Formats: sequence, structure tokens, C-alpha cells
Amino acid sequence: MARGDLIYAYRELFNRQGVYKHYGIDCGDGTVIHYRKPSETIERTSLPTFARGGKIYVKEYPTHFIPDVVVRRAESRLGERNYNLLSNNCEHFAVWCKTGVSKSPQIQNFIPIITQMNTENLYEPIKRALQEKDPDKANRLLTKALAEIKGVWNTLQPQYNQDVREISAWQKVAIQALKQNREDLARAAIVRKKDYEKRAQENKEKLDQLAQMTENLIRNRLNVK
Repeated sequence: MARGDLIYAYRELFNRQGVYKHYGIDCGDGTVIHYRKPSETIERTSLPTFARGGKIYVKEYPTHFIPDVVVRRAESRLGERNYNLLSNNCEHFAVWCKTGVSKSPQIQNFIPIITQMNTENLYEPIKRALQEKDPDKANRLLTKALAEIKGVWNTLQPQYNQDVREISAWQKVAIQALKQNREDLARAAIVRKKDYEKRAQENKEKLDQLAQMTENLIRNRLNVK
């Protein structure tokens, strides 16, 4: 094990040993930063506290931040208490520190994939609202359509902002890797950066669609009133 490694130890669940893995980031000084149980707070603890008497393993990733960046990312979230089994668990946190992608393969099948959202599906309720002759009913439909748009916006906007931050982060990784004569890591970082750029562009297009829908709805809502 070394500084910046993503490590894990098996934990019990319902009194059964080795059922799931508990993840953390090795700080290289005998401490680990992880979402500690039962406090559900991101803390820095000793390796023995993290392992609870079990064996510690290292999970490898072909593309990742350099060790100092991994540890800094982990330190930036110390004290966080936003644990969620499905969307922000110990694995989400550790993988985000290591690779910039927040994911948990252990429960991946339970998490909705935001990138599969189709903003085109929102056009139908908007169309119904705009074609409604009864002013009161039209106003209710418009209000409902606005609420649906807001729901999608509130999901896409944070992801878009995160994509933009990751683009900048991977650019810095590429530069640092080149300074250390690690062209392989620099190339991998650029690939990851391009992936985020593509996703950011897709999400921006969806957000632009939502903004246009909102503008049209508000204009028509004023006309209805």
C-alpha cells in the first residue's frame, strides 16, 4: 500500500462476514480517510481502525489522479456528513477521490443513470398545456410542466457543474504528469478530460433546451393570465 491508494477491507452485514467492502483512501502515513461507520462522517483514522482486524486490499485503476491529488481530494471532504447508501457511500467517496468519478459498482444497478434522461419527453405536457382552451386548466398544466422542468434541471445542473470542475482537474493532472515524465498518465488524463468535455456538452445542450422551454412556458403563462 502507498499514499493515494484506494484501499478496502471486508465488513460483515447482518452478522455475515465478508459480505461487502468498506473503502477508503490511504494517506501514506498510517492513516486512512473514509466514510466511517457508525458516525457516517468522513474522518481520518488509523489503518487498524479502518481494517477492524481484517486484511486490507488495494483496488487498482488504469486511469487515476496522482497520489497527492487523491489525498487532497479526500482531505477536502473531511467532516462531510452526507452519507447515502445508494448515491454517496464509502465507495462513491473513495472512487471519486481516486478517479474523479463517483460510482459504486456494489449497488450500481440501483442508481438511475442521469445521462439517459431525455428532455424531449417534456415537450408533450408542454404541448398539452399550450393547446388547452380553458385558462384555469391551462394554468394548472403550465405550473405542472414548470415543476417537471425544474426537477430535471435540479438533477442536470449539479452534474454539469461537476463535469466542468473535472475537466479542469484532469487538465491539471495531465500537466503534472508531464512534469514528472509520465506521458502514459498524461495521455490517460487527457482521455478522461475529453470524456468529461463530451458529457458536459451533452448536458449543456439539455440545459439550454430546458431554459428555452421555461422561457416559452412563462411567456404563455403570462398570456393565459
